[in-house]
Amino acid sequence: MEEKIIKTEYSDTMQKSFIDYAMSVIVARALPDVRDGLKPVQRRTLYDMHELGIRYDRPYRKSARIVGDTMGKYHPHGDSSIYDALVVLTQDFKKGMPLIDGHGNFGNIEGDGAAAMRYTEARLQKVTQDAILADLDKDVVDFSPNFDETEKEPDVLPCRFPNLLVNGSEGIAVGMATSIPPHNLGEVIDAMKAYMLNEDITTKELMRYVKGPDFPTGGIVCNKDDLLSIYETGTGKIKVRGKVEVEKIKGGKINLVISEIPYTMIGAKIGKFLQDVATLYEQKKAPEIVDISNQSSKEGIRIVIELKKDTDVENFKNLLYKKTRLEDTFGVNMIAIADGRPETLGLKSIIAKNVAFQYEINTRKYNTLLNKELEKREIQEGLIRACNIIDLIIEILRGSKDRSMVKSCLTSGITEGINFRSKESKVMASQLNFTEKQANAILDMRLYKLIGLEIEALMKEHKETTENIYRYEDILERRDSMAQVIMQDLDAIKKEYARKRRTSIENAEEAVYEEKKMEEMDVMFLMDKFGYCKTIDMSTYERNKETVHADFKYVIKSKNTGRMCIFTNIGQLYTIKVTDIPFGKLRDKGMPIDNISNYNSSKEDIITITSQSELNLYRMLFVTKQSMCKIVNGSEFDVAKRTVAATKLNEGDEVLSIVILNLQQNIVFRSKEGYFLRFAIEEIPEKKKNAIGVRGMKMGDKDYLEKVYYTQNGTENVIKYKGKKMELNKLKLNKRDSKGTKVRV
Repeated sequence: MEEKIIKTEYSDTMQKSFIDYAMSVIVARALPDVRDGLKPVQRRTLYDMHELGIRYDRPYRKSARIVGDTMGKYHPHGDSSIYDALVVLTQDFKKGMPLIDGHGNFGNIEGDGAAAMRYTEARLQKVTQDAILADLDKDVVDFSPNFDETEKEPDVLPCRFPNLLVNGSEGIAVGMATSIPPHNLGEVIDAMKAYMLNEDITTKELMRYVKGPDFPTGGIVCNKDDLLSIYETGTGKIKVRGKVEVEKIKGGKINLVISEIPYTMIGAKIGKFLQDVATLYEQKKAPEIVDISNQSSKEGIRIVIELKKDTDVENFKNLLYKKTRLEDTFGVNMIAIADGRPETLGLKSIIAKNVAFQYEINTRKYNTLLNKELEKREIQEGLIRACNIIDLIIEILRGSKDRSMVKSCLTSGITEGINFRSKESKVMASQLNFTEKQANAILDMRLYKLIGLEIEALMKEHKETTENIYRYEDILERRDSMAQVIMQDLDAIKKEYARKRRTSIENAEEAVYEEKKMEEMDVMFLMDKFGYCKTIDMSTYERNKETVHADFKYVIKSKNTGRMCIFTNIGQLYTIKVTDIPFGKLRDKGMPIDNISNYNSSKEDIITITSQSELNLYRMLFVTKQSMCKIVNGSEFDVAKRTVAATKLNEGDEVLSIVILNLQQNIVFRSKEGYFLRFAIEEIPEKKKNAIGVRGMKMGDKDYLEKVYYTQNGTENVIKYKGKKMELNKLKLNKRDSKGTKVRV
């Protein structure tokens, strides 16, 4: 038994298993293919509907039948995933162009879910049938066995337009996620044609055609200048606002009507928006509100906020933009499966890969059509020739004993065993050289085909076939001809299915809300290790002091009228008004710091956070990895801008430590190679914030500072270094800019 046991390293097995699982989720579930813009479950659902014959011009079929058939044949992962995919493909508020025509309750924009699959019905949309599933019978894509190898399914659907851009996609895989906004079909097709005419076209030039995202919910994209970078890199953030109109009603009151919402607000977030507006009123931040009502219907969104007379409407709109999801951020991360692996793609890359795919499927299509026409021509030429010598053919038929004898005579001129009326007939028969297919067609030919009109029809058909062959050969041999065919298809799709743009693209000014002066009071700023922050009142803090310090990374006292200052490792300073930070209860989750400041947690790290009022009272000590250090008066950081440079850095350097100077007397540097240097803080000169500073410690070329400690004379300062305790105050007090002492532990 023991010899049959294979011993393996547990970590290796786990690593391999996890990688296999991750790739399975990435490729076979969560991410769309760049060619058809579909995830496997969506592709399989559409293909199954195609196979079941549930066309746009045929009756609806129960969704349960579609789901069951898809699960049984192609997608054995549970009915809910299939039905959820089907539902999304029907929703015109999620997809720029729905691919399935739903009949029944398929949910709504306000987040109500679809009815059970046994109650709803569906069929394919015309565009799906015409532009995504057409030509599957012409060998345009590869087919692979399904999970139990009883059926064949297409690896990709022969989509004739960049569906990935038109409908967008969202999905969470293992270690990555995709988030692609929907775009306008007409614009995408124009961009695709422009690329075909000039493959060296730039992303900027492509954006003459693709202005930006076109969300089905409309709204306003208000950072137009950022779109170029987003489309070049495939990542970025799009700011989207709802569309607000003003209506004056009787009595001098004003109605603020929201007719379009940000794409990110669809679903339950509409209800959350109404709740947020009500909260603003309850917190007395928006006393102008008289009433709020949701009058939305199938015709569209209509949220009405009734305001008092003489309300500053613009200021109130800015309040909604600042404090609610009426202005939101759509995170773009255009990851899709390209050539069998996940890849972050820009606008040009997606269009380029779709154009290449169009050339591929059209080459395969016209090769299939050409072969069929060549086969047809071969048979037609045989029949025409047979009609010219029909008397000889009949003589061969009458003189033969069986079909094989006739066939041998027609293909090879073998006349043995056949009775002919004359030697001339036998000689002529021996010279026959019809092909196998021609011989079969002659034998299967019916007598009515010898009618004069039928022969004329055959000649006409042969002429058409010959013309088709010349045309198909021209398309296959000349790239220009192929391009023309593709562009004609694109024009036809655009003419039939394109619609006007819904989302406007502009460079809107940042919403500035002038808040009415509030009563000044102390609050506690709290931020956890995940970057969620909030403020609470002092009484709540005093009651829960131990819990607060245990659960939160930063706990800082500030005025509700003040500002918080965030210093990062790349030398940036970000300021946030305390009023912009959610104020609430201790159990409230709060808001990510990224959402209320210009700080980007994916590109930089927070070194320290402090209040503006505290900064003004003290001096700040900066230390970088390259041991550059300086002291800066805190008042220099009292700035109005949301983002400023807190310090100047050498190339490749970053900030390691920033502290407020209070009682610290000495500073200890610890390098990566184990050198320690202790010297007096007073040796560090005071500089301006835009200065690099002075060198604190001499280090080797590959060495850098790993840790900075601050000590006071007469106090015990013990640290753990390589598992052993070490008292910092026992280190020799040296001068700044010396090498330090290597501690051997």
